[in-house]
Amino acid sequence: MAGVSGCLKYSMFFFNFLFWVCGTLILALAIWVRVSKDGKEIITSGDAGTNPFVAVNILIAVGAIIMVLGFLGCCGAVKESRCMLLLFFIGLLLILLLQVAAGILGATFKSESSRLLNETLSENAKFLTQTTDEAKEFQKAMISFQEEFQCCGLVKGAEDWGNNFQEAKDSCKCTDATRTQCTTYQGNSVNSQTCLTSIKDLVEKNIIIVIGLAFGLAVIEILGLVFSMVLYCQIGSK
Repeated sequence: MAGVSGCLKYSMFFFNFLFWVCGTLILALAIWVRVSKDGKEIITSGDAGTNPFVAVNILIAVGAIIMVLGFLGCCGAVKESRCMLLLFFIGLLLILLLQVAAGILGATFKSESSRLLNETLSENAKFLTQTTDEAKEFQKAMISFQEEFQCCGLVKGAEDWGNNFQEAKDSCKCTDATRTQCTTYQGNSVNSQTCLTSIKDLVEKNIIIVIGLAFGLAVIEILGLVFSMVLYCQIGSK
């Protein structure tokens, strides 16, 4: 009868031990942020219009899943437990299938997501002309964004700011030496590119990064599936 490969066995253990440690750290950090006074102050110091605990709860779930899978992989390799290895294989396979499904849905609804982004930003453009506290917070964020990405307004350019343009004109100021990216509004040279275009470009660049990370993670998961199944079969043929 064939024996179990020691190299494969301990490689599987080491990989899943690191996996388990990462899951434990994520879970511990998320729980600390969720229950400690200092952690609550950190996550509630941002935008009051969103639920700050949603991301923390997601991290708790992710950390717990990674921790359980790492434990199953470690114990399954060391104890040569076919049951644990099979559970590890099933759990990792489900995660991989969810990633594939998310990728297919993302590709299918790419045009829809672009339309929703356009509608959302067009709707938010109204905050640039208002004077409410909520609008002022949005305007501060927009001014910072305009300064960083050298754009002006959301949909129609500087015109979006209305009577509030004087507060934003410095961030809209065009510094292009060739003047090809400049236009004139109320006697001021401002960037002709709208922030809607900059935001869409930024989203597209980040999507490419996310796709790359997801692909790399999928390769690691497939290797984990192969190693766990090989080890499972070797244990069964002992």
